[in-house]
Amino acid sequence: MTTKSTPNTYGSVAVSIHWITALLIIGLLVSGTLAEESADPATKARILSAHAPMGIAVLLLTLGRLVWWWRFDSRPAPLGGDPAWQEKTAKLVHGLLYVVILAMAASGIGLFVLSGAGDIIFGGAPGALPDFNTFAPRLPHGIGAKILLGLFVLHAGAALFHHFIKRDATLRRMWFGRG
Repeated sequence: MTTKSTPNTYGSVAVSIHWITALLIIGLLVSGTLAEESADPATKARILSAHAPMGIAVLLLTLGRLVWWWRFDSRPAPLGGDPAWQEKTAKLVHGLLYVVILAMAASGIGLFVLSGAGDIIFGGAPGALPDFNTFAPRLPHGIGAKILLGLFVLHAGAALFHHFIKRDATLRRMWFGRG
């Protein structure tokens, strides 16, 4: 497998970023839900001390992926053979994934900065975690998580459809090896 993508398959950099990001997003969705449901402030702080760095990692990986494609690499062409509505939907879902990931990062950072939670969790500042619901970025962060989950399920579902029903190379070319 080459570092850069070919006309038929994604390169190792794009594949690595994709799968690491996917795993981190799963971790973010789980940890965010656990933090939201936790009534114990110490437990919530421990969960958020893992959640926030994962969110920053996803932001950096997403920006890195965009820069990688913009400056150094290109995406393989679609395989073709799909109805026009499916190709348009795929482009829409991919675009929305990027927009929502960036919006989630912005709202998460906004929550930590406005609430002072970053100083409490990472800076050792004394005090209890604030009620995040009193800060403006909380609502878009919560809505964004639900949208992200939906987009994630659509994306993964489409990949599995291509792999198991259509039996084409869509999923294989986003994996390590020849595609």
